[in-house]
Amino acid sequence: MSSQIQALIEGKIDFEGQELTETTMRYALTGATVFSFVAGYATQSLQICFGSLGLAVLAVMLAFVPPWPFLNRNPPKWRKVKGKHE
Repeated sequence: MSSQIQALIEGKIDFEGQELTETTMRYALTGATVFSFVAGYATQSLQICFGSLGLAVLAVMLAFVPPWPFLNRNPPKWRKVKGKHE
């Protein structure tokens, strides 16, 4: 069972996809943190603060943990080997 889950989660994305993922996750989590703090402060509720932050983290994970095809649009072009290495 765990190997099936690992095969579902594990995948390869290209370098540009990694950069897009990192940048988008950074902005999304920063925005979610600010929103959660303001919502929790406005309602004086830690439950709303941590609940909204938890939902945002789950949404970001669902958006970027699987190796979606749009994250692998630019595969690296490797150079050819010129000679045999012994």
